[in-house]
Amino acid sequence: MTGVGAWIRYGDPFLPGQLAFAAEHYRVAILQPWETAAAAELKRLRPDMTVLCYKCLSSTRSYEPGPVYSSGVSYAEADDGWFATRLDGTRIEWERYSGHWQMQVWDPAYQRRWVDNVVEELRDSPFDGVMADNDVFDDYYGLGLPIDGAAEMAELRTALGDLVNAAGTALNGVGKILVPNIAESRREAGRWESHAAFGGGFEEVWLGYSPVHLFDPVTAEAQLSQAAGPGLSILRVPTDGDDRHPNFAYGLSAFWIFGAGRGAYSATAHDDYSRTQYAPELDWQLGDPTSDPVGKNHSWWREFEDGFAAVNFNSDGRRRRKVKVPAGMVDAEGSPAPSTVVLPPRTGVMFRRPA
Repeated sequence: MTGVGAWIRYGDPFLPGQLAFAAEHYRVAILQPWETAAAAELKRLRPDMTVLCYKCLSSTRSYEPGPVYSSGVSYAEADDGWFATRLDGTRIEWERYSGHWQMQVWDPAYQRRWVDNVVEELRDSPFDGVMADNDVFDDYYGLGLPIDGAAEMAELRTALGDLVNAAGTALNGVGKILVPNIAESRREAGRWESHAAFGGGFEEVWLGYSPVHLFDPVTAEAQLSQAAGPGLSILRVPTDGDDRHPNFAYGLSAFWIFGAGRGAYSATAHDDYSRTQYAPELDWQLGDPTSDPVGKNHSWWREFEDGFAAVNFNSDGRRRRKVKVPAGMVDAEGSPAPSTVVLPPRTGVMFRRPA
């Protein structure tokens, strides 16, 4: 058995040893679509690893030389009339992301071309499927609606739902999966389940927006069902880039409590995705759960055949939670676990049974 990690790569050059490390410790890898040799090597080393390629649903990039692109429609193809424009006719470049241009995601012809291009590219590739980025919920990139063809974000959300459905159906038809980066699904009932129906979903801001902007307990708990699927759930918790950051254990504990070890987990700084993050607990296999999650006042815990996890979602510093730890557990250093542990707000802990 190997770890439950997810390696989310956004294009930096590979460093020596990274592929072997990922194969040993990670369950999922997201590579750029031109990294086919690396995808093939990961599948050789770990046939059971899920290896996805990145594709953007909502933009095209003017800086990519091709012939393989990180979007479903290239910049040159978009000249067929698929650039979104402001009311004055000017094209829309995303704020903070130079060279990213918004597409007319609501155009059925754009959706057909996106699907046809991606299916043809993936059909005989070593990739298991696609991580489809920017399945957006709000205006994150300075579109400044209304724009030509779309008056409000609800129209873009509906269009992206149609594109996800078409792409997922077509990719499933050639034996591949679709895992969208489903933004803010907690704000719309059924959004996660419908968009993850073709292989799984990716939550890029699980439990918080940043290491210093974690969600309140009610908002955090609204995301917990994502850990259980459908399909492959990839959950990323924000840190400052230090693998010793407390958010690493905070999210990983919740991942086990509510997903029972299914899916894959990542804890990184913002856009710090090519690095191979790691903590020893990422490799732990806690086994099957022996009970359902148990909770009280936004604190939760769960025992497994080979371990135990607890988490405190409270944000109030006065809401510390004392939790009883089952006998016979050890910590990451192999030292005996205490009989009880007191969890400060927004922290988690895991223990395991020694081999």
